[in-house]
Amino acid sequence: MVTFYVYGSHSGNCFMLNFFLFSFFHSRFKMTRYKQAQFVDEDSSSIGSIQINETSRSPTMHIRYHTARGTSLWNARSKLEKVLILLLLFSTVTIVVLIGLLTTESTRILHVQPHVDSNIYKDGQPSGSESSKTCLNKHCIFAASEILHSIDTTVSPCDDFYGFACNQWIKNNPIPDGKSMWGTFGKLEQQNQLVVKNVLERPEAEFKSKAEKKAKLYYQSCLDEDETMEKLGAEPLLKLLKNIGGWNVTANASGFDVSKWSLQKSLQTLQIKYNMGGLFGWAVGEDDRNSSKHIIQIDQGGLTLPSRDNYLNKTANAKILTAYLDYMTKVSVLLGAEEADARRQMSDVVEFETRLANITTPQDMRRDEEEMYHLMTLTTLQEKASFINWRDHFEEAFRLVKRKITEKEKVVVYAPEYLEKLNTLVQEYHSTDEKKTILNNYLVWQTVRTLTACLSKAFRDAYKGLRKALIGSDGGEEPWRYCVSDTTNVLGFAIGAMFVREVFHGESKPRAEEMINEVRTAFKDNLRNLVWMDNETRRLADEKADSISDMIGFPDYILNADELDKKYQDLNIDPKMYFDNNINFNIYSLKKNLEKLDQPVNKTRWGMTPPTVNAYYTPTKNQIVFPAGILQLPFFDMKNPKSLNYGAMGVVMGHELTHAFDDQGREYDKFGNLHQWWNNKTIERFKKQTECFNKQYSTYKVNGKNLNGKQTMGENIADNGGLKAAFHAYIRNEKLSTSDTDTLPLPGLNMTHRQLFFVSFAQVWCSAVTDETTTLQIEKDPHSPPMYRVIGSLSNLREFADTFQCPSGTRMNPERKCEVW
Repeated sequence: MVTFYVYGSHSGNCFMLNFFLFSFFHSRFKMTRYKQAQFVDEDSSSIGSIQINETSRSPTMHIRYHTARGTSLWNARSKLEKVLILLLLFSTVTIVVLIGLLTTESTRILHVQPHVDSNIYKDGQPSGSESSKTCLNKHCIFAASEILHSIDTTVSPCDDFYGFACNQWIKNNPIPDGKSMWGTFGKLEQQNQLVVKNVLERPEAEFKSKAEKKAKLYYQSCLDEDETMEKLGAEPLLKLLKNIGGWNVTANASGFDVSKWSLQKSLQTLQIKYNMGGLFGWAVGEDDRNSSKHIIQIDQGGLTLPSRDNYLNKTANAKILTAYLDYMTKVSVLLGAEEADARRQMSDVVEFETRLANITTPQDMRRDEEEMYHLMTLTTLQEKASFINWRDHFEEAFRLVKRKITEKEKVVVYAPEYLEKLNTLVQEYHSTDEKKTILNNYLVWQTVRTLTACLSKAFRDAYKGLRKALIGSDGGEEPWRYCVSDTTNVLGFAIGAMFVREVFHGESKPRAEEMINEVRTAFKDNLRNLVWMDNETRRLADEKADSISDMIGFPDYILNADELDKKYQDLNIDPKMYFDNNINFNIYSLKKNLEKLDQPVNKTRWGMTPPTVNAYYTPTKNQIVFPAGILQLPFFDMKNPKSLNYGAMGVVMGHELTHAFDDQGREYDKFGNLHQWWNNKTIERFKKQTECFNKQYSTYKVNGKNLNGKQTMGENIADNGGLKAAFHAYIRNEKLSTSDTDTLPLPGLNMTHRQLFFVSFAQVWCSAVTDETTTLQIEKDPHSPPMYRVIGSLSNLREFADTFQCPSGTRMNPERKCEVW
């Protein structure tokens, strides 16, 4: 089963604007788009700190938001502003340096960390006390200023490196109104949004392709400056309800008749005609055991709230469940329902979803890809789950692309036990007209709640109470930002062409390629040090590392107008009909996904748009991808000190590369095929090594709740392995550095560049998060919270303790360390 490991975050559009739009949701599928109700277009893996992405369409995608070292909207400033800012920074830093020269050693910036010994730094790496020279070019000054405004020198780096690196940043960057979390990575995303906004607001005549013009039209429909959505109110959705057979909650308005209702017809209408979700999820994706071809994949699905625990732990989640029912009732009333009756009927829907949650397998029990892969024919599937005719269901779907389906069609089922239990549950709800009505109410609700954000403000505001209960914020994002994200999700590669021409001119691409290869070499070199791995498996792992391909920046075709237009030629956009545009896009997306079934897998197909502040690894392609959106400050700048680039972007690269060898990625060989290619004894020893991570991270607590070490296993492995590989790659490169930027200390900071590497890494994760969001992260997110992504990985790295001279037994240098790669 394909797992999409992702580094950063996605924004989304109207389909999933509501509370259930969380960027870190785990999917087993690649679907026609990131924001699809059940699936994502390609596979990927994440390192980033998580963000609850209020505008993402994919509640099932395995993505987390990654925060990074601070940056400003530098490129958006005028030349005069830049000159004045640099003069101010230069004056400030000069004063800091002069004061530093007049103080004693005990009052220096690292006085809180008395164990620093300059003798441990080799290859001419001076500490601030050893050299009167500092790097005073604008890049060093800017970097020093950002670090000085983030670190907290009252905290010992040997006790709490996250606090040392981030406390001031958190203090200086409170969560903005309407946000549930805020990190330095979010700032970069906002900078990218501003670039896209400025381009979209240009005259159509300046666009290079029809696809780019469609993006502008879609953006206009989202902004709705002539208030078409307000004038239409509930009308578009009420019309759709009639087309799908009606909804008993609004029976008078939509004409529901239970005597004419059938589950088969309802599912085919909702899942196929409109590409909506409910009960289960399915898509065409790469076959895990034969990654060169596509196959139909089926998995569990159908919950609205982000975590099954939200339903099952009623005491702890009483506020959320109350807010959910209030939200459902408000939407129903806006569609013409009577409030008391709507609340009663929607209570039955919540109960049905609770029963779905009860038969849904928790994500921490779904980490063994080989155990989850079940290849079978539709005939076998029909025997296991007869609640619908599967052949007819898929025959109806593939009629859209003129492809026949027979009983012998093979599918991959990732949750056969769930489907068997679902079969029993559906049969129960088929027993009476009253229960059939509940089942239909549930299915239609999955469509209604998906489309409410495409309607008037009253519908968009209805979910705020639930959003507040879930993530501690009721929203308030500027409309243009939401619409930029939404447009990017619908016509992302058209937006990508604009973005690339504006900010990504190719200089970063060759250097990024070099860094990837250096990190890969460091990772491979460390394979020889792993005593738990046998020689044959080591050799095969080395080959897999060599075989990992990389894609950087953007796909070349997007700069070819004809090719870009061809991609979106079947997508019709009306600048005044936002609701219809989203329906059109959903149908377009489904067709694009279905077309892949008999096509060979395109190994160069991108699963992220170029402006995305993210990165990912795809196990079935054995590929890592770094969009242009992340290859800029604060992650990467060719003129920055290499210590900062390797600490930020280098660790991102190492993280994604290490995903090829985490507890799930290791099950795929160098060709991207799922099978056992490791020695049995080595697998046993690997599991013992990973158990150390399970125990370590399970002891960490946030808001009184322990982390789930099993659930976060893959990301913890990638965090630790990626950090180690990036640091060793930097050390090797450090010896070749001759420029003042790479060798001289930064002004105002008594730190070596090796220390700056770790500061840069940690400040990637500086973030402020609401308690509600943190709780949800612990329940659902495959990543550890930002603090422990820093503390956990650094405390396992001997080289960190050596660099900061942390005594053995301190929090950041425990005697027992966990290591896999």
